[in-house]
Amino acid sequence: MSHAVQPAAILVHESVDDPHAELWFAEPPGFLPLPLDNLLAEPGTPGADALRTAAAPLLESAPTEMARQKFVALLASGQRMLGALREFGTVHCAVGLHRDDVRGPAGGGAQPLLSLLTVSWRDTSPAPRAATVARVAAELVGHEHIEYVDLPTGPLTLSESVLRPAADSGLPQLPLLQIHARLPHPDCRRLAVLTLSTTATATARRQEYRTILRQVVETVRFEKPLGTLRH
Repeated sequence: MSHAVQPAAILVHESVDDPHAELWFAEPPGFLPLPLDNLLAEPGTPGADALRTAAAPLLESAPTEMARQKFVALLASGQRMLGALREFGTVHCAVGLHRDDVRGPAGGGAQPLLSLLTVSWRDTSPAPRAATVARVAAELVGHEHIEYVDLPTGPLTLSESVLRPAADSGLPQLPLLQIHARLPHPDCRRLAVLTLSTTATATARRQEYRTILRQVVETVRFEKPLGTLRH
């Protein structure tokens, strides 16, 4: 995977000035944020109208009615997935696309690697932040490479897990690597959970994706920074 962790110029997103923001961070290169509010907007709202306007050119360019119906079905499937994430407290979601420089046995050119970065909130029992991190780490089941990290923004834990779809789920039977970072909020009543998910589970790539998430959590702030991060 190339260019995934290279330094890049920081662009300030307008959301940095959102008065309702509770967490700020720098999104890594190669990630495109998904507009959850528009994609999950209720019918008849301005957000739904904006989504319909954005999708219209794609529908009009479809070569056949079957192709149009397939696009609509894919969009609906994506909305269901995002809706499920939001029900679990997800407030931010971004799709990552990077180039795989590791060639398989058959050779060939570089392949694209997809990943998904999410930021979610989880309620937790009131306790000092260090105690919360220790308790969370002790309760992790099926996770490996668990690491306690103490950063200027506070303590956190990093861990990895691998999920496999159920045989009858209809999903491709590919293992899904998830790298998690759990950061207690200064109010000591909730966790910010950052998760990076990908089907690129090769050992070399796992370390690179872990590095990406580690770089993200190092930028996390629970108070508005000086205009250089996004939430």
